[in-house]
Amino acid sequence: MSNILDYAPAAGHQLAATTIRTDADQLDDALVTVSANGRSVPIYWARPREGASLPVVLVLSEAFGLHAHIADVTRRFAKEGYLAIAPDLMVRQGDPMSFQDIGALVKDLLLKIPDEQVLADLDACVSWASEQGGDVRRLAATGFCWGGRWTWLYAAHRSLSCAVAWYGIVDGKVSGLFPDDPLRFPRHPIDIVGELKAPVLGLYGAQDEAIGLDTVANMKEALRHGSDAAVASSVHVYEDAGHAFFADYRESYRPAAAQDAWRRCLAWINGHTAMRG
Repeated sequence: MSNILDYAPAAGHQLAATTIRTDADQLDDALVTVSANGRSVPIYWARPREGASLPVVLVLSEAFGLHAHIADVTRRFAKEGYLAIAPDLMVRQGDPMSFQDIGALVKDLLLKIPDEQVLADLDACVSWASEQGGDVRRLAATGFCWGGRWTWLYAAHRSLSCAVAWYGIVDGKVSGLFPDDPLRFPRHPIDIVGELKAPVLGLYGAQDEAIGLDTVANMKEALRHGSDAAVASSVHVYEDAGHAFFADYRESYRPAAAQDAWRRCLAWINGHTAMRG
């Protein structure tokens, strides 16, 4: 089942030499649908073949949606002992695989997705995980790029064990990307630090052309004055990395930063989920 998804065309040319391919040996995995607020939402899930009452991690996709790279990351978490779930959070507004250009993808799809819709669909995924025997007391979320922003928001929406946000926009007001639309985007991560219910590890690149380093610095300062979970959060910046440095199939990939960030991510999630075991 591990080769069910392709790579998103809008992500550009795939670099076969660096693309990591995680097999499904000793895993169960499938592409199924979850009932979420009147809609069937596709999810890709993977878990160890052995074991019960596993901790759960939600994997929130990049701007390119639920595609091969995100499925691979999902299997990586399954190999670490998690019931890992990657939902298609864009299905209600369109199919990111149908776009060839990232600019059009953002304008014609991503900016039409309301934050509240995403949070509700993630809640439905958690309910599904519980029905499958997952231990949602030990629940984590991690997301990349667009999903990184949603990860921050979900950590304020729900009492998770923890979360890890990879290069997600923290201040949509100054990004120049988000319109002034309180119905779709009522708040951005920097606005909700006082409401964070779970500690978040933020992973960023100092050379990120999409996210100003000043906004990351402002987020770090805001966390110091936020909720207890915010104060317990941490932001790490890689000096020699830019946006999407973890995307091993793209030219943006930076192996040293990616490998260190993956170690930090696993340590963060393992440590916090163990505390609720």
